[in-house]
Amino acid sequence: MTTNADTRRRKLGGDTEKQDPSEDHNGVGGSFPGCDRVCADAVDGHNESCSQQSSSFTPKHPQRKCSLDDEICDENPCKTTISAENEVEAQKLANNYKFGFRKWKSHVTERPFEDRSDVVKELYSELNVIKPISAGSLFTAGNILYVFLFGWWISLVYVIVGLLMFLTVIGIPYAKLCWRLSCYFLWPFGKAIEKINLSVPTYSVMLFEDGYLEEEENGKTSPLLLPTPVEDPIEETTGSPQDDRYWCHVSTYVWLLVGYPFLALTHFLVCLISWLLVFTIPVAKMSAKTVHSILFTSPEYIHISQATEVQEQEREVILCCYHAVNLYYYKYTVDGINVFAVNLLPLVIVSLVIGYVDQTNQFASSEVKFATAVSSIIPLSYYIGMGIASISAQSNFAVGAVVNATFGSITELTFYITALLRGHHQKNTCLQEMVKAALTGTLLGCILFIPGICMIIGGIKHSEQRFNSRSAGVSSSLLFISIGGVFAPTLFSKAYGNLVCEDCTNSTGTNSTGSFTCRHCHYDLSENNYSLFHSHIEPLVYTVCVLLPVSYIIGLIFTLKTHSHIYDIQVGDGTGKFVKSSGHLGASVHWSRWRSLLILIIATVLMSACADLTTEHIQPILNYSSISQYFIGVTILAMVPEIPEIVNGIQFALQNKISLSFEVGRCIAVQVCMIQIPLLVLFNVFYDVGFVLLFSDLHLWASIFSILLVNYIFMDGKSDYFQGTALVGVYLILLAMYFFAPSPPGC
Repeated sequence: MTTNADTRRRKLGGDTEKQDPSEDHNGVGGSFPGCDRVCADAVDGHNESCSQQSSSFTPKHPQRKCSLDDEICDENPCKTTISAENEVEAQKLANNYKFGFRKWKSHVTERPFEDRSDVVKELYSELNVIKPISAGSLFTAGNILYVFLFGWWISLVYVIVGLLMFLTVIGIPYAKLCWRLSCYFLWPFGKAIEKINLSVPTYSVMLFEDGYLEEEENGKTSPLLLPTPVEDPIEETTGSPQDDRYWCHVSTYVWLLVGYPFLALTHFLVCLISWLLVFTIPVAKMSAKTVHSILFTSPEYIHISQATEVQEQEREVILCCYHAVNLYYYKYTVDGINVFAVNLLPLVIVSLVIGYVDQTNQFASSEVKFATAVSSIIPLSYYIGMGIASISAQSNFAVGAVVNATFGSITELTFYITALLRGHHQKNTCLQEMVKAALTGTLLGCILFIPGICMIIGGIKHSEQRFNSRSAGVSSSLLFISIGGVFAPTLFSKAYGNLVCEDCTNSTGTNSTGSFTCRHCHYDLSENNYSLFHSHIEPLVYTVCVLLPVSYIIGLIFTLKTHSHIYDIQVGDGTGKFVKSSGHLGASVHWSRWRSLLILIIATVLMSACADLTTEHIQPILNYSSISQYFIGVTILAMVPEIPEIVNGIQFALQNKISLSFEVGRCIAVQVCMIQIPLLVLFNVFYDVGFVLLFSDLHLWASIFSILLVNYIFMDGKSDYFQGTALVGVYLILLAMYFFAPSPPGC
């Protein structure tokens, strides 16, 4: 015992003082072995190794002194240092580590182009830069795919238009241009389209006091022995003589009437298809530049040559493309919104049009309307998430907490309330069961699937990832409390409810003697059992729905005020000063607060309309589908709105910020239990839609087993792909149970 005590004394004494804080110990930075080493870098979106400042800090609250018998001093969390371009971006990153704030990966401010990586710069290229590249590197699978998808028929259209222009005789110059462009668009890679600048001699005249002139031609001055000139210059005409002469030819108007419309329609179709495919966006850029620039230039000024033969001093490069496919275009954003969300936005309009205009299903079936309405929720959820992050990053803590608590649950609440209202009006209890299945499916997905898939993807890239088990324990405790509170009325009903069975028969044929075989046995949890429900269960439900939001508020106070050192986030270099990773002083936000609020309101209204269409056209699927209604609720209705959150969690895991990946799912699960369910009960109080906070046995035991499993896995503060596989495997097993489960009552 003495030897062990001395050993611990040496570890807690001199060894710690002599330790280099910048040294890495078992993958954990600094002198605190149990801390979560997270460095958030907002410059290029890549995780950097923790520097010395990430582990050395002065805690806001005095640490307790470790006794000699303590194996581990567990109150030594490390300070997470955030490096960002500006204060707004730093505030957004800091909000990611706060309890009650939804985690957001995308930037809310415009990033300086010169500070971005070469890969990202290539995504936003204007396709007019000459690069030193060999001809052999142009024969890629993407370029060959371009020839089969676009090149051959674009070239064919140009040949046809060229023939039309040739028949007009007066448009022969444009016919030659079409034939040259047909060869170009068949294989445009490594070629450059240039605009020749035909130089026109310019003269400037300077008037001297004695009337003599000095003539300057093309910058060459003829020296004359004359006095100093008077400052009375003659103004030169500005403008391009090419543009002036372009509209003076009759062939231009023939071209605009005969040839240009066909080519513009062709390039519009190419641009639309290639933009929707995302990875072929370079083809869309190429088509767009052709329509608004090349086709409006006189043929004599267009020159096509190999990129290696371009003479930059005499010609202006309009278009030069090397690759038709770039796999990194999944990072491409438009006004801060990911390109996939932008491409799905027109689906919202389509779903609303076919849903409310085609009431009799003449042009689209109920299955198509349901699919489009559910898919429309994905981009709307993304826009709502962007709006929440933008407002929170530009506001104080109180405003950010309110916005996250309200709009953070608006996606799910709109569907739940719409489904309950429709089920109440149609006297259809099946929709109420679908709401409960969706609530349970959201919990299971956030507890098992989101952390599991993030652990798998992050573990494949980083082998083993560490996180702050203390901060994770706080969220897990709140989640455990919320799960217990939500299912407490159900457990109470199981303990004191009456077992009711239907279709009871016996082998003797009599109804009084013998053994009975019964089917469809369940506890009487309905309002018909007045003494149990109204006297005991209903007051318990109201009590739980009051305690859960109070617990949520206490969790906010604990993690953000009294014990904020658990999530010790520092924006600076240890001195309290803001650290800018670049020299940019101002922050140009994508969305201002008022614009974000307007987008949130519009997206909420559209979300309500899409939720209404979803609940309207889900009934035929529930009636005729061979799949259990439980399975549809816990998968499609529960997880589709959370797709943007799943993407955020995966991106955090790839950047070695696995703690944020876990918080993505836990934050949603806690909000479901502590905010969404109490609000549904409150809504039912003011407008009785028959919603009762009693779940089936399958929902109950699946949720309890999931929370126990995830708390056990998170105990050691480490994660790898094997643990993630275990979580995803359990999630798939539970989905299989729902798939083969019989239909819920009322369906």
